[in-house]
Amino acid sequence: MRLLVICNRQAGGVGDDSTREVLRLLRAEADVQVCDGDAREAARSHDDRVPVVMGGDGSVHALVAALLEHGRLDAGPVGLIPMGTGNDLARTLGIPLDPAEAARVVLAGHERPVDLLIDDDGGIVVNAAHLGVGAHAAERAAPLKPLLSRAAYAVGAVLAGAGTGGWRLRIRVDGAQVCTGRRRVLMAGVGNGATIGGGTPLAPAARPDDGLAEVVVSYATGPLARLAFATGLRRGRHPARPDVQTFRGRRITVAGGPVPASVDGELEQVAERRTWIVRPAAWRVLAPPAS
Repeated sequence: MRLLVICNRQAGGVGDDSTREVLRLLRAEADVQVCDGDAREAARSHDDRVPVVMGGDGSVHALVAALLEHGRLDAGPVGLIPMGTGNDLARTLGIPLDPAEAARVVLAGHERPVDLLIDDDGGIVVNAAHLGVGAHAAERAAPLKPLLSRAAYAVGAVLAGAGTGGWRLRIRVDGAQVCTGRRRVLMAGVGNGATIGGGTPLAPAARPDDGLAEVVVSYATGPLARLAFATGLRRGRHPARPDVQTFRGRRITVAGGPVPASVDGELEQVAERRTWIVRPAAWRVLAPPAS
């Protein structure tokens, strides 16, 4: 194998010792070139090698976006060594979270087709997007991180929960209006993968290769309802709540912003309207066979 290993040293995962061990394992069985630069530049400059991302969902997102931009998404598979903070796509695909074990999966060479969500502005989602209180919490936590480190998100979540009554979003799934905007929405999620935030099961029934996205809508805007929803969300039990609805579809439109959003872990704003369309089996990942 000819590999281009893209190291994202800002991904927030394990340290240099693990990086060295992964590279040692890969070099023992493959021709390896290492790139410490931008994933987009790497995809543009080394089209004769299999790109292998050492990072998290954001790093995979950047690489897949670059491959799509250059028309190379179906040119070959992508390898993933999960060394980010959350590694949620790896969790969904069954890629080991231990970097050395993940390197062995790359070398085994099994290619698994994976769906991709593409929006009406050309943006993508490889794992999941969620709008509302979760993204608002991350937004509020951002300026607190230098002072509070990991505790910043917990404080941000409290501030976000106390400061919002929800958003009047209108949601369509495959043309059918499933959310009218009459009730305020606490959180809406669109899942290609099952989890967010390092294992929180936002869309427990989502599968990344079935041609459908899982849509989760929470109306739990009251103080007690928010707390109960958060508890259920951590355990993956929220779909059973009466104030949560789930849907499956190929075309999802959310309107009624502005609303904060997290797309593969990166914060942004949905200004007024956004539509995501599932492109089945759009790219391939070196991963264990689907169970």
